[in-house]
Amino acid sequence: MLPEAARYDDLVRAFRWRIPERFNIGTACVDAHADGSGKPALLFVEESGALVTYTFDELKRLTNRFANVLAACGLERGDRLAVFLPQAPETAIAHLAAFKAGLVSVPLFTLFGDEALSFRLANSGAKALVTDLAGLAKLDRIRHEVPDLTHVFVTGPDQGDGRAISFDAAMARASDAFTPSDTGPDDPAIIIFTSGTTGNPKGALHGHRILLGHLPCIEFIHQGMPQPGDLHWTPADWAWIGGLFDVLFPTLYLGVPVLAHRAKKFDPDAAMALMATHKVRNVFLPPTALKLLRQADVRHPGLVLRSLLTGGETLGAELGAFVQERLGVEAREIYGQTECNLVVGSNSNFFAIRPGAMGKPIPGHDVRIVDEDGVEVPTGEQGHIGVRRGDPVMMLEYWNNPAATADKYAGDFLLTGDLGRQDEEGYLWYMSRSDDVITSAGYRIGPGEIEDCILRHPAVAMVGVVGVPDPVRTEAIKAWVVLKPGQLGSDALAAEIQDHVRTRLSGHEYPRYVSFTDALPMTATGKILRRELRRLG
Repeated sequence: MLPEAARYDDLVRAFRWRIPERFNIGTACVDAHADGSGKPALLFVEESGALVTYTFDELKRLTNRFANVLAACGLERGDRLAVFLPQAPETAIAHLAAFKAGLVSVPLFTLFGDEALSFRLANSGAKALVTDLAGLAKLDRIRHEVPDLTHVFVTGPDQGDGRAISFDAAMARASDAFTPSDTGPDDPAIIIFTSGTTGNPKGALHGHRILLGHLPCIEFIHQGMPQPGDLHWTPADWAWIGGLFDVLFPTLYLGVPVLAHRAKKFDPDAAMALMATHKVRNVFLPPTALKLLRQADVRHPGLVLRSLLTGGETLGAELGAFVQERLGVEAREIYGQTECNLVVGSNSNFFAIRPGAMGKPIPGHDVRIVDEDGVEVPTGEQGHIGVRRGDPVMMLEYWNNPAATADKYAGDFLLTGDLGRQDEEGYLWYMSRSDDVITSAGYRIGPGEIEDCILRHPAVAMVGVVGVPDPVRTEAIKAWVVLKPGQLGSDALAAEIQDHVRTRLSGHEYPRYVSFTDALPMTATGKILRRELRRLG
């Protein structure tokens, strides 16, 4: 989408959105490149280290087959398909087939606990789900809470116990001929749940145009993609907007293969070896992964990286210098969120990178610093980071939540919930969060859902959750707990509360620190003063 230009200002002036009247993510990512040439699309590294390659031609047949399976189950246009899988070929197949069939996919993180999984399935009204045996075990415990869920597919060996439909067997019986649904760019395509900053998480509903909205930034960061030999990888889960729309879908759209491999835990040595062995050229590494690489002091002579995207936390000069020295490539930061992603970025080919600054608005995205009414504030002043309405990368709405949708906008702008400023040269600087979101290991985590979970523990009377500084994760989650009368704080009880959250929500949302206190600082209206808790450390 980016025009040919050597200067940032020329790029911005020359850019024009080209959004077609009809557009489908599934056909654009797969069928457009399935020309019989055997062009590689997905390179899957199994746990054993074996490499399995899927061509665009094969991916077309596989996505067509699963689209037929979904249709045979009675799923109709607009119905929701949940995908509860790690990085794997079946994950991509499920999403892309859903798009082709006119369904709405719902990505779910494999570390979600029972409550987190149940809420998202029930709230989205998912009628079908694709998972593996580990996910099926979790689903068994909460299936009675999601009556809309009528079809469950499980990958791997057929268990033959009737608990779920064998994904492989259903695929083997299906036809690989399918006529994709005729969708427009504003037709619903995917629901990606945000962090629960105040109460429960919200489902950001996006249209098929979300993919097109990501392209300017992807092309800006990975300048010149596709180039011969390009291969894209990220350790980020394919359950969030980063893994799906910073890497998987736009890369396939551009005809570039994606390396699929997600270790259970990020291992710096294994990550470096993976990138070197498979000649990865383009990578999305969150700052936490870069910090772990630096901490481990890993070197590998076989790296051939061409471009590196990073985002989710501020990088800083020291870490940026490490990336240049150790990985041999410039760390190009991006900024965005689930509701409106990849709207700011950096690339020294167009302007100097200033440590601490997010960069400048990506061509096509109108990002301003505004007040609470959506009125632009003077240069240099702090305000809300806002994105002008009508942006193709912007969500359609919050799923079944018109009040939250209305609150997200002020005047002509979507408010990101972050505070920042813009200097005289157009650089945007992140200042703070206006909604108490915790940024930990690249994840944006809302305290509301965690507090609600901890309050369900029988020993807890009140709780406040905040982020505290952490040298590796940027922030770690800390819970300040007021116990019920007769309960005594102890290391054992703290560990019990941590496990309570870990098993019910997610492994990335449990509090790494638990402190017991007699009272929480509050406003006159009973709201927890989290800033005071953060001050206490």
